[in-house]
Amino acid sequence: MAFLTSSGINFKDVVVNPANLKCSSLPMFSLRNQYSVNFHLSWLGFIVAFLSWFAFAPLIPDVIKEDLQLTSTQVRNSNVVSLCATLIVRFIVGSLVDRFGPRKVMAGLLICGAIPSGLAGTAHTANGLYIVRFFIGILGGTFVACQAWTTAFFDKNVVGTANALAGGWGNAGGGITFIIMIALYNSLISDGLAPHVAWRAAFVIVPVPCLLTVAAATLIWGTDHPAGRWSDRHKAIAHGIRVAGQLPVSLENEDDSTKKDDSSDIQVTVSPVQVESELDYAVNEPVTWALAVKIITRPLTWLPALAYLSAFGYELAMDANLANVLFSLYESPTFGQTQAGYIASIFGLLNIIARPLGGYFGDLLYKKFGVPGKKYLLIILGVMQGLLSIGLGLYIDSNQHPSLTIVIVFLVLTGIVCDAANGANFSLVPHCNPCSNGFMSGIVGGVGNFGGIMFAMIFRFQPMPFGRAFWISGIISVGINLLITIIRVPSV
Repeated sequence: MAFLTSSGINFKDVVVNPANLKCSSLPMFSLRNQYSVNFHLSWLGFIVAFLSWFAFAPLIPDVIKEDLQLTSTQVRNSNVVSLCATLIVRFIVGSLVDRFGPRKVMAGLLICGAIPSGLAGTAHTANGLYIVRFFIGILGGTFVACQAWTTAFFDKNVVGTANALAGGWGNAGGGITFIIMIALYNSLISDGLAPHVAWRAAFVIVPVPCLLTVAAATLIWGTDHPAGRWSDRHKAIAHGIRVAGQLPVSLENEDDSTKKDDSSDIQVTVSPVQVESELDYAVNEPVTWALAVKIITRPLTWLPALAYLSAFGYELAMDANLANVLFSLYESPTFGQTQAGYIASIFGLLNIIARPLGGYFGDLLYKKFGVPGKKYLLIILGVMQGLLSIGLGLYIDSNQHPSLTIVIVFLVLTGIVCDAANGANFSLVPHCNPCSNGFMSGIVGGVGNFGGIMFAMIFRFQPMPFGRAFWISGIISVGINLLITIIRVPSV
């Protein structure tokens, strides 16, 4: 198989596969080609979504809770409500992406999400908070558009790294939001605003302008597909290969290894036409009821979906609850909301490095072992995450005064493995139902959000002792990842 012979990833040149017009390299350090521009717009759309989607988490343990006179139960309920909205939206967004393309869907979600973000300050009761957080949860659907967008532009040998970089940098918004919102709130307080006003002003100052700015950039500079408009996506395949029914029957291979187009200041390398997997000629098709049933009933669909439930679901629950747990566990005159928020931000910030590494190693293993290499990498990381979570929970519960340093070490190790598992997951997703990648991404993303709700409910109903929710979540993660080992994947 030809894909086994290549090594490493080209981060400089634009190398195009003529069979589908996707980029076989990852030229992310230039903005002079459509592949780089759309790559960067994809993760920017996802990261700014976090600025509103997770803006409540760093402020709710103290200032918002006190201002709205919330109980601890109501705080945890609001976290669950936010995840419920995203669960629903992600399933819907997947179908919209297959029909209208990821660019338009991304811009639409950012614009729609900016409205409740601007109205966040109107919440004065627990019910008002639930309503606002529910509609802000729409922004969680940007993840589906982000991953489907990069999958549409990057070829099978680099799609894992591209998806993981875009998803990881976007997911880092969960940590960045903690830092920005806490710093902004403290700045507004030092400028003389009352807490009642400061947290409300923070939503208007940061999330809303960022959401609208990136939405505008997406519509102005983004493109739907390597072939141009989303309606032209079938032309990319027709240009590269001739098909009979569903499978390619002949290829026109050149004797030379590459062709270079030097007609512009951007060097574009056109690689030989090589079709080895369904990914080489797959085109997103609108979802019908019959197709939806077929995809949902395939075991292959549930391999990445259940793995994402255990990894991304865990990450969401940590992002939403970790600051509150740390604040409750270590509250003192020298440890308050600010310190808890900054430490909790570590879990999200690890996405910048750890999630891309998961996708990168997925691509490396794919070159040697094919799709099974990605599968077992995902499972190993998932089991490790579960074991580390069990260890964290048991350590907290077995010590009357657990060391903050040791807890942070556990959090960092768990976060690295968890984020790498998420990156490895969306290295595998493009190989599962590739002709319905949007719908597939929506299912995996939605199930991941369901995992967030599931793990958040564990934190909701098992708040004490503080370590119990961690080790229960770890046991569930280990069990799920061992279970999905029986599901078979394609060879390439």
